[in-house]
Amino acid sequence: MQENQMKFFQIAMKYLPEAEQQLKQAGIELSMDTIQPLMSLFTKVMNEAYELGKSEALAKEE
Repeated sequence: MQENQMKFFQIAMKYLPEAEQQLKQAGIELSMDTIQPLMSLFTKVMNEAYELGKSEALAKEE
């Protein structure tokens, strides 16, 4: 699971500049204090999406 979390984090970092720009346009400044809770939420969402995809793939194999 740790390996997946690192991959998810790398994907998030790829899109961070775009997210930062959109948040700035909405009047929200992005800092390390504000990004941590968002990254935790992102990781939870991605882990759940991964598990869903995995279970669907295993169900198709049966």
